[in-house]
Amino acid sequence: MTDQPNTPAVLAVDWGGTWCRAGLIDRQGEVLWQARRPNPRGGGTAQYLALADTLLAEAFGLEGIHADSIGIAVAGPVDPESGTLYQPPNLMPLDGISLKQIWHERYGLPVALGNDANMAAIGEFHFGAGRDAAQAGRPHRSLFYVTVSTGIGGGVVERGSLLLGANGLTAEVGHTTIDTTTSAPPCQCGKRGCLEAVSSGTAIAAYARARLSEGRNRDSALAALSPEDLSARAVVAAAVQGDTFAHAVIARAVEGLAIGLANVVHLFNPDLIILGGGVSEGLTQLNLLPRIRQGIHERLMSELHKVFDLVPSVLGDNSGLLGAAAAAWELTDNL
Repeated sequence: MTDQPNTPAVLAVDWGGTWCRAGLIDRQGEVLWQARRPNPRGGGTAQYLALADTLLAEAFGLEGIHADSIGIAVAGPVDPESGTLYQPPNLMPLDGISLKQIWHERYGLPVALGNDANMAAIGEFHFGAGRDAAQAGRPHRSLFYVTVSTGIGGGVVERGSLLLGANGLTAEVGHTTIDTTTSAPPCQCGKRGCLEAVSSGTAIAAYARARLSEGRNRDSALAALSPEDLSARAVVAAAVQGDTFAHAVIARAVEGLAIGLANVVHLFNPDLIILGGGVSEGLTQLNLLPRIRQGIHERLMSELHKVFDLVPSVLGDNSGLLGAAAAAWELTDNL
């Protein structure tokens, strides 16, 4: 908490499938205060909105900081103009809800709202890997951020501005098709063979469970875990310890990610690709980014397409929160 009286800040909210988090962020991207609450299990719209109201009331009740605008990053498709959520898979109680309208009317402040991957991209551009590159004299023109976590999402910053598409739904890399076989794994979106169904944390855990249920790989440390405890995090931890089966599970996810990102390079021609999310942290820990980069290169049509940097997120869990803050600061500056 800052000791300066009446410190200017923006209120940023990062609402994912598990947690709702709020923070007060200054102009340099410093988090002055933050708190989070778990989403209500089995809760409906009213319970979800009450959860957020509790966090916002706590933020606005703090002394010594005033917020001039609100930025929101949400997990799922959202219309950036109206702020309406459209069938967010992990936040279905908020389907059809415009947080932008509700909170503008309630608090009298301008509100910016966007998909969490888009917000994370703008956060990395202003406060993370993009800023670090610019300060090192290597400013990037086209940045692609991909989060590999429970699901997979993406965001594009083109010469300082978010590339949103007609309805704010661009860069959904997690739902590009990378497996067209009859045995392609099902995705939560209802389709089969999506990148998210192959390389996300959810997919990694599901694939490991399926293979172990066949009675194979009983020598793996993962075989001793209950299905509930067999998570992507557990697979990564086993791979760090040299578990052969865990490495094979991770290799499948890495192959899928290389295919998906090669498609990204052909579509968006980024000169900086940033890997964020919990699974990406594990891949970095396992020193697999060079393998991912090589897998991308093997699929590219020209040498010029290969001119890009592939780096881990600098901001980590704060990328979406700080992206929401950057969007809110833009609103404040335009008041």
